[in-house]
Amino acid sequence: MAKPVLLKDTKLMDVKLGQLGSWLAMRDFTPGGILGAIRRGHQRYYNKYINVRKGGLGGLSMLLAGYIALSYMWSYSHIKHDRRRKYH
Repeated sequence: MAKPVLLKDTKLMDVKLGQLGSWLAMRDFTPGGILGAIRRGHQRYYNKYINVRKGGLGGLSMLLAGYIALSYMWSYSHIKHDRRRKYH
């Protein structure tokens, strides 16, 4: 007989929509908890895409694409104003 999994230990993708509020209430939103979540995410990314035996360009290209998208979002307001100007 399988032991039931506690709601706190359930991954976000396995949480039902009705349980989402109580699942979010169990999360740790202190600065230490948020920093720990960022650390776990970085470790998961590093172990999945960077620290592999037969590495490829997949992990690094994904990181580069994320950086390009983020820098475009940061400079979008400047780009938006430049496209309506006339250069003549």
